[in-house]
Amino acid sequence: MSELTIKLETVDPVEFFGFNNNKLKILKKEFNRLNISARGNKIIVAGSQEDLEIFSEKVHQLVEYLERYGKISDQHIEEILHGRNPYETNFPQFQDNVLVYGNNGTLVRARTENQQKLVDSSENNDILFAIGPAGTGKTYTAVALAVRALKNKSVKKIILTRPAVEAGESLGFLPGDLKEKIDPYLRPLYDALDDMIPPDKLAYYMQNRVIEVAPLAYMRGRTLDNAFMILDEAQNATTLQLKMFLTRIGPSAQCIITGDMTQIDLPKNQQSGLKKTMQILDGIEGIGMVHLSAEDVVRHRLVKDIIKAFDKDAEREQHFKNN
Repeated sequence: MSELTIKLETVDPVEFFGFNNNKLKILKKEFNRLNISARGNKIIVAGSQEDLEIFSEKVHQLVEYLERYGKISDQHIEEILHGRNPYETNFPQFQDNVLVYGNNGTLVRARTENQQKLVDSSENNDILFAIGPAGTGKTYTAVALAVRALKNKSVKKIILTRPAVEAGESLGFLPGDLKEKIDPYLRPLYDALDDMIPPDKLAYYMQNRVIEVAPLAYMRGRTLDNAFMILDEAQNATTLQLKMFLTRIGPSAQCIITGDMTQIDLPKNQQSGLKKTMQILDGIEGIGMVHLSAEDVVRHRLVKDIIKAFDKDAEREQHFKNN
């Protein structure tokens, strides 16, 4: 008799085993010649080598399904165990435009025409600029695309970065260690990840550097391959910083740069390099550019009106300056 231990590192054991181990009981019933027990996030199995190999293959398929969708029903367990394709009968609300099945069955998908353009353009370009005002979902959609690529195993890691602009405060005077000082600038990226990946799995990814969230300065000197890279708030990066980031990309990497030209937080003696970088790179095959507008705002209904009011005021000021 042989023994096998399978560690569930990338999925939530509670979701895998089920309430009161009801999903584990399905496995035990199907593999009744094996002695199967669960301890924490481990499955310990004893039996013949042939049965163990079949069991291990089926568990791998169950884990792969759970990684992709974040949840698994008794029906889909049965389908996988009996060799049927569970992806054909997935969730009733399954549609082609779903990017990620988030936590608690949340469907993450493009919600506006320009968000869908962002998704489509990402499939045809290795480098993509997504430019638009606050609330248009550019960062959220970019993170969803990165998570989808990781779940589909088309990349091995996700790199999320932002310029750590002090906005009037010096990092040296903020409390805590370096991570505690920087994390507030990166919070929107964490928030998006929290929506799309179960907490235990996200903690595993972060601990093992499958997902990295770091300030832009930490990208210098690296070559990132088999990775999905996102530079958020790129309007707060200089031309040299953007050049540095874009030249980190390896042969099998993809990156999205998001920015809002109306919210530049750089000191007065520094200029945003986003607009100039886009002008320099315009027309290069493999580099796409998508512009979102106030019509793509998916926050509170008043946010769209607020953006339009500020845009109108900016146009009025520019008119007075020119006359």
